[in-house]
Amino acid sequence: MTENKTRATTASVTAFIDALPEEKRADSKTLIKLMRDATGEKPKMWGPSIIGFGAYHYKYESGREGDSLLVGFSPRKPATVLYGLLGHSDSEALIARLGKHTTGKGCLYIKKLADVDLKVLETLIDRGWTAARARHVG
Repeated sequence: MTENKTRATTASVTAFIDALPEEKRADSKTLIKLMRDATGEKPKMWGPSIIGFGAYHYKYESGREGDSLLVGFSPRKPATVLYGLLGHSDSEALIARLGKHTTGKGCLYIKKLADVDLKVLETLIDRGWTAARARHVG
């Protein structure tokens, strides 16, 4: 069975953020603050480029199992990808008020935080965290 490529690592979140271009660095620091405030968790690197908060263990009927982050983000060049914020009861209404963004398979893509309403994003993070914990942690 293949191993999950995205795993928690001991890599430094600070070193990762410090190596980013200035705008991505500033946005990442803001996202870390928002996610840390909402979750009460410290940020942790998952794989080489994802910053996650909280974790859960999963096991599929196929026998495949592993650990994953509850909420997090990856500051990629075309857009910052946010994980764990969609799919809860309020997400569609909040997304409609967020500002400039796109969505994919459970992910939210934002080019710049200046393009979105940070209060709405903060609520999305909080609700995503609460829903993910209820779904995966119990």
